[in-house]
Amino acid sequence: MKPFLLLIVIILASCKQEGEVNMPEKVPEAEDVVIVYEEYSGVEPTKPEQTEFYEPKVPVVGPATNNNIPSDAIVLFNGDDLDQWISVKDSTMAKWHLNGDGSMTVNDKTGDIQTKRNFGDIQLHIEWRSPAEINGENQSRGNSGVFISGLYEVQVLDNNDNPTYVNGQVASIYKQHTPLAMASVPTGEWNTYDIIYHAPEFNNEGQKTKSGTLTVLHNGVLVQDHVEIKGTTPYIGWPKNPAHGKGPIILQDHGDNSRVSYRNIWVREL
Repeated sequence: MKPFLLLIVIILASCKQEGEVNMPEKVPEAEDVVIVYEEYSGVEPTKPEQTEFYEPKVPVVGPATNNNIPSDAIVLFNGDDLDQWISVKDSTMAKWHLNGDGSMTVNDKTGDIQTKRNFGDIQLHIEWRSPAEINGENQSRGNSGVFISGLYEVQVLDNNDNPTYVNGQVASIYKQHTPLAMASVPTGEWNTYDIIYHAPEFNNEGQKTKSGTLTVLHNGVLVQDHVEIKGTTPYIGWPKNPAHGKGPIILQDHGDNSRVSYRNIWVREL
């Protein structure tokens, strides 16, 4: 080999070696976790009765049909009174308007109200209505909210012909999850939310070890599909994750004369 060719080979080899030293090692791809069910291991059954069981018995619950509620539900509001609710401000009796049609309406600027009772995992049914008379726009039209565990808001808003930021529109998990669909009835008619909530878990140091989840059906349409709760739902700033146990259900007074009404509120503890 000629001297100048030998020099080039040496230089290239040196560059390659230096490059190999400086290059980060390739991170091996994570292997797929294979799901194995222990109860289906071993010798496979050959008779149908070997895979049938009769205990424990499934509890019998009367269904929610014809405007009835499930037989194991806790009634939070049926139109008779506000005895299950107190003011968030000072824990005094709720000051919202009780209407003759079995509903209650936000009493503007009197503050949010919350249940006297605290809940963990729940199935919540709640019906709400924005006023037929349109007043305001964007976030100031028929705005309220259902706060689960007092921390996580499912947005209530009149979005009909009223665009706003999509992670703050009706049926959003406020500032976290945009709904899968816009399923509102016409302005002034009654909407229904059916909400399934599983609470987050925390360790002894107050750190979150498992996220909570929310599933929401809006007028029978799935709009939040077992979404992860990333933390609180503030208007400004990032979600926070304070350690907590059971908490109240809060209904929001948005303070802008939104005049949202509620009726037929019940909950099942899961």
